[in-house]
Amino acid sequence: MEEASEHNQKQKKSVPVLPWMRSPIDVTLIDECPLNLLPFLDPRLEVALQKMGITSLFPVQLGVWQETIGPGSFERDLCINSQTGSGKTLAYALPIVQMLSARAVRCLRALVVLPTRDLALQVKEVFSAIAPAVGLSVGLAVGQSSIADEISELIKRPKLEAGICYDPEAPLLHLQSSVDILVATPGRLMDHINSTKGFTLEHLSYLVVDETDRLLREAYQSWLPTVLQLTRSSDGDLRSLFPHTSTFPPSTFGSLKTIRRLGVERGFKGKAYPRLVKMVLSATLTQDPSKLAQLDLHHPLLLTTGQRRYQLPERLESFQLICESKLKPLYLVALLQTLQGEKCIVFTSSVESTHRLCTLLNFFGDLQIKIKEYSGLQRQSVRSKALKAFRAGDIQVLVSSDAMTRGMDVEGVTNVINYDIPAYIKTYIHRAGRTARAGQAGRCFTLLRKDEVKRFKKMLQKADNNSCLVYSVPSDSIELLRSAYTSALEKLKESVESESYKKRKIKLKSSRMVK
Repeated sequence: MEEASEHNQKQKKSVPVLPWMRSPIDVTLIDECPLNLLPFLDPRLEVALQKMGITSLFPVQLGVWQETIGPGSFERDLCINSQTGSGKTLAYALPIVQMLSARAVRCLRALVVLPTRDLALQVKEVFSAIAPAVGLSVGLAVGQSSIADEISELIKRPKLEAGICYDPEAPLLHLQSSVDILVATPGRLMDHINSTKGFTLEHLSYLVVDETDRLLREAYQSWLPTVLQLTRSSDGDLRSLFPHTSTFPPSTFGSLKTIRRLGVERGFKGKAYPRLVKMVLSATLTQDPSKLAQLDLHHPLLLTTGQRRYQLPERLESFQLICESKLKPLYLVALLQTLQGEKCIVFTSSVESTHRLCTLLNFFGDLQIKIKEYSGLQRQSVRSKALKAFRAGDIQVLVSSDAMTRGMDVEGVTNVINYDIPAYIKTYIHRAGRTARAGQAGRCFTLLRKDEVKRFKKMLQKADNNSCLVYSVPSDSIELLRSAYTSALEKLKESVESESYKKRKIKLKSSRMVK
């Protein structure tokens, strides 16, 4: 019986892995490299990076650079499985900007797709800090503004000159891309593909799929096959566009450097060239062959930070705080008081829990800690304002749901607190990764009921983390907070009832208007 049990355990652990994932390049073996020693770096980009306070590249950034720009680089797709806070955004942004800096004509050549608007805004900032240095323009398509405003930013319309007759039926002759690089969320990207005149992916050279695990889920999937279909090329496609291609001299299309053509790509006969280069990234990259197959990867290369699939930041300390279930908010408040105003992100299991917990915390008496909510229930402008204040240090605690801060980079976050236990090790890694970034130290506290301790320990073992220390808050500090807690609960109840009444009133009003 014992032998059968061991056999079953081994079978569970043996997950099918694609051959190219079995021998990854471990970028942790690469040392940091000062910018002045980086091969082929454009001097203008070196100046731009120095203005950002960057004097050397982290291992993952150097690893990607070597595979895309450096000596011996090879045109192949890259999969990057690197721990949170390791510098993945700049890892792809820098080589893409460098490669496009020699472009002759402005058109959309690089597309970066991210699952959330907030993350897209952050990535756009990184591109905007370096791209203008080499004359490149970066656009944003996330639904932050109206689609009409986005179109005016992304598509350039020629100035009409008096006395010249223009053919309104030939829009492609006059509409041009205003950007070289576009950072987008899937929904708004599809809006532009389907309805924006002049928006085209025919010249696309780079596709970045950031937070790949999330973007391969069913809710996001329709964008990927569409993009791949629009960027796929064949000899037949070219001949249908230009039926007399063979009669033109080679230089006819060469000046644009954008038309896809069929050629021999360094040993890959029959592949379209120039080919669409893909970079896919995550701190917890999927190993599911069926999911990875959707990306249609070309001779992919896997870059990792170490041999383990699930990795926590090197300088992260993990703690567990055992709580009485009914008094859990008191333990959180006591913990926040002991942290004495240090920058913290508190994670809950849902947007509703985020809203209620933040409301409750703000009903506690004289905490002298500024606490704000950050969730999908809020408008974009409200979220952006809260994040800006948190970055500036005007707010000490941000209460958030998982979806909102995956991949978000906020400098100086000392502590992450899991108010609700994460359901999966992936979630724990992405939450914990908001601290201990870029080589800094950080702490992650998880509040647990007694019946959750065993499950939590088992989950952490998947990341080879057996050093989660028990953290305790003084029992007298819990007792001192009891009366304030009772008062806060009463105020929360009134607040919830008031919000429910307002929602019912709005719903009733809208239903009457429909009638």
